[in-house]
Amino acid sequence: MLTSSLPTQEIDAPKAGWRGWFALVVLMLPVLLVSVDNTVLSFALPEIALSLQPSSIEQLWIIDVYPLVLAGLLVTMGTLGDRFGRRRMLLIGATGFAAVSALAAFAPTAALLIAGRALMGVFGAMLMPSTLSLLRSIFRERDERRFAIAVWAAGFSAGAALGPIVGGFLLEHFSWGSVFLMAVPVLVPLLILAPFFVPESRDPAPGRFDPVSVLLSLATMVPIVYGIKKLAVEGPVSLAPALFAVGVVFGWLFVRRQRRLAAPMLDMSLFRRGTFSGAILVNLLSIVGLVGFLYFVAQHLQLVVGLTPMVAGFALLPGLALMIVAGLAIVPVAKRFPPRMVVPAALAFSVVAYVMVALSTADLALLIVAFSLLGIGIGAAETISNELILSSAPPAKAGAASAVSETAYELGAVLGTAVLGGILAAFYRAQLVLPAGLPDAAADAARETLAGAVAVSHTLDNEPLAEALRLAAAHAFDSGVVVTALIGAGLIVVAGVIAATTLGGTRSTSTK
Repeated sequence: MLTSSLPTQEIDAPKAGWRGWFALVVLMLPVLLVSVDNTVLSFALPEIALSLQPSSIEQLWIIDVYPLVLAGLLVTMGTLGDRFGRRRMLLIGATGFAAVSALAAFAPTAALLIAGRALMGVFGAMLMPSTLSLLRSIFRERDERRFAIAVWAAGFSAGAALGPIVGGFLLEHFSWGSVFLMAVPVLVPLLILAPFFVPESRDPAPGRFDPVSVLLSLATMVPIVYGIKKLAVEGPVSLAPALFAVGVVFGWLFVRRQRRLAAPMLDMSLFRRGTFSGAILVNLLSIVGLVGFLYFVAQHLQLVVGLTPMVAGFALLPGLALMIVAGLAIVPVAKRFPPRMVVPAALAFSVVAYVMVALSTADLALLIVAFSLLGIGIGAAETISNELILSSAPPAKAGAASAVSETAYELGAVLGTAVLGGILAAFYRAQLVLPAGLPDAAADAARETLAGAVAVSHTLDNEPLAEALRLAAAHAFDSGVVVTALIGAGLIVVAGVIAATTLGGTRSTSTK
């Protein structure tokens, strides 16, 4: 039984009470906002391009600058929350994010919008580690905390479900700036309610602030994240290997400095705990699997099946709903069985989902069922892994531990698109057989992406040729999906093996 080996301070910890649960509701506001924001901008990009007329490089930076800055600052902001107060960092982040979002909504040029997105990354890095680390201090009793984290994880799933639907509705009725303005009505209630219901918490014995560590963490994460994106767009013959090398060198310098400091920004001893490191890797690979699946399923639904973005979002709702249900339903199961059994069993559902997609993408109902199975596995695994990350770290270091978890999430999202998306793009180009008689310019655009092929087909006067191009592009894309799905299944299997070998009983998560 899992509960028999809980640390004494977690068995006897007081219940959170009604204020704690209301605090959870308040903390869900930024979680929902950030998860919606992750998907909604892609729907607004065509209108932004028409309005601001950015260059191709500026258009990439509108998308890329936010996750680059966010990933680079997560560890720093999590540590600052431990030092100066997690609620304080949450309120500063919410104020800045809402203000900059409002300004970005009316940006007159692409350059100013890029600057606004960069500042949103700074303030966004203050939000997410704060929400998760505050749960650690509010819900000290293990079972309550596990359920609270399940709700927190469900917020991400709900936001992902709402993103296409909210984006489609806003862009149908308002200008592109509306996708940024929605941050204001979400975060204003947080700013009003959090001071009353969310208690402050911090590390009682923080070390001194180390600017060199901050710069080294930025110099580690930014080149790695940017390198992954370059690899996806340009392939291995690009700046990607050099960027990876730069990130690794600065990462080594960061680790060396943390080991030598009396009070490091990030306690590297956390990674010597098998449960902590194992849960981080499970988090990372699970998100790679989820985002990679969404990447090709969203394109298939819209560009092959022909659904609108909003209808495609509704088609994915069953899977996202089951992800939420699984995250909550796994809580009583996790009380009875150890995580080394529960997490691999949950991830088995996701493996089956990928295998189903590899066998056939022709049936819309099969895709919906497959995504539902994927959601069950990821929802359950994410709840347990996030709870283990917090439980295995000392309470005083909850912000730093949460930041590492969030960094794994961001890296997983980038890798899911870049790695699985890059593999899919490579197989698409290799398998594409263009119909005879296609103009050179149209052929070049069709070879780039499935979206390019579909867009070009609508400009052709010869309808039989256009239909032949659409069929050829769909066949090439779905051929790539088969290979990508098998690779995705392999990654989830690796996550399951890691869980089975590292996520032991709760003795490994003791906070003593």
